Amino acid sequence: MSRIEKDENVEELENLMENQDIRERNEEYSIGDDRRVKSLSPGALVRRRFFRNKVAVIGLVILIAMFVFSFIGGIVSPYSQDQLFYRDEKVSKDYASAKKNDEYQFLAKDSEVFTSGVKADMIVAILDEQPQFTSGKDTFTLTKEGNNFYSAKVGDKVCGCAYKSILTDTEGKTTFDFDTTFAALKALTNGEKAFSAGGKDYTIDESGAVSLGDKVVGNISSFIIKPANNGVELSKEFRAALVKAVKDDSEKFEALNHKGKNTKFTLSFNADKEVYTAKTETVTRKYDTYSYPSAKHWLGTDVNGMDLLTRLMYGGRVSLLIGFIVEFIAAAIGVTMGGISGYFGGKVDNFIMRIVDVFYCIPTMPLIIILGSIMDKMHVSPMMRMVYLMLILGFLGWPSMARLVRGQVLLFREQEFMVATEATGLSVRRRIFKHLVPNVIPQLIVSMTMGLGGTIITEATLSFLGLGVKFPFASWGNIINDVGNTFVLTNYWFVWIPAGVLLLLTVVAFNLVGDGLRDAFDPRMKR
Repeated sequence: MSRIEKDENVEELENLMENQDIRERNEEYSIGDDRRVKSLSPGALVRRRFFRNKVAVIGLVILIAMFVFSFIGGIVSPYSQDQLFYRDEKVSKDYASAKKNDEYQFLAKDSEVFTSGVKADMIVAILDEQPQFTSGKDTFTLTKEGNNFYSAKVGDKVCGCAYKSILTDTEGKTTFDFDTTFAALKALTNGEKAFSAGGKDYTIDESGAVSLGDKVVGNISSFIIKPANNGVELSKEFRAALVKAVKDDSEKFEALNHKGKNTKFTLSFNADKEVYTAKTETVTRKYDTYSYPSAKHWLGTDVNGMDLLTRLMYGGRVSLLIGFIVEFIAAAIGVTMGGISGYFGGKVDNFIMRIVDVFYCIPTMPLIIILGSIMDKMHVSPMMRMVYLMLILGFLGWPSMARLVRGQVLLFREQEFMVATEATGLSVRRRIFKHLVPNVIPQLIVSMTMGLGGTIITEATLSFLGLGVKFPFASWGNIINDVGNTFVLTNYWFVWIPAGVLLLLTVVAFNLVGDGLRDAFDPRMKR
């Protein structure tokens, strides 16, 4: 072969080798291809498998969004989770009531003589217009002191009186004694401007206002007028205006209130009770409850007048923290018990598995409800209640973890690497927790991830029933608990729908991520 032919053959061989290298570099191997597996670490292989699962990636994105919303959102929010908001609202409040007195009222000077029987006989005598009447052993003289005002005497001694115009104090109470009442009614009947009683000199005007010096101390009227609130002294101008409005059948009137300010009043009549009620509009500061979404409150306010968006942020923080802490408590107990059970086997395994069976037989939800009721009776603080709730849920949730770890340990303990650990003289503790348990971690992560959704649902259920997280702490469950009746459910959608949506998305996301991790850790998956 000539030199030229040899050079051509070498050049052709080099071209073929170069083209083969290009094809190998450009060829896309599947995840399960041995040539590619050899070039990837186990962690990288798991990541590749997980991120090729689009559904799992969507779940992961949702979880990241929930964590940002709950933990960063609470920091960014200008409000705190228990900050109250108020609004000023005009409210029509009862100010005073008036009832026309059509029945005779009695006042006794000598209660032993002027008994209930005497009062009944006196009414008969008044209706029959008799000058005298007999009641029991006594004969009484009936004297008409004025219009609808009569006195009863035994001899020359007045023992009692009957009247329709009533003397009341400034609070609408009949606190005056007999002598003052009798003298005031007689003075008004006779058109007198002044009277004396009990060593005191009183004045009386045409409206029936009774004054002691410069101070109005009472009022005489055929209407029983009382303020709606104790401690309020009704002015004589108000009483006169109220009586005039009643007589004129007017629905509105103006008068001075107890603070001396000219105020507009509305008058309404209750036919059943035959009572007139004077009402006035006052500006009242109230909780800004069930306020619809606005620029100030993007998701409105709840029943306590708190910003719902902020409550949802802090509620997500609480729900997620409870879920993670409960799962870590359950995992800590479950890994320990399951690892010991699976490694030692025999009597130890049998004993621990019987404990697991006992825990499986415990009615978890009724027990938690009972413990929640006990904490209510003991008035446990909201913070300690949350701690106890995490401990209880974690302590009741470890058996499933223990069974999982036990099964994996039974699978791995006879493997060659475990025989090597025994041959090298490693302690039992190091064999279990340094060599067996790490091999269980992938399955454990999957179980915890999928269990987080169930834990959050359990916490939300307990909080909805009022047995979980308590005010002022927020959780998605106790936010939904604010929907206590059908009216709120149908009219204030913004109170419960956002919390329900966040709860749904979080639980679904944890399940999607759990499924993705399970598939990624499974070496038989060919993705």
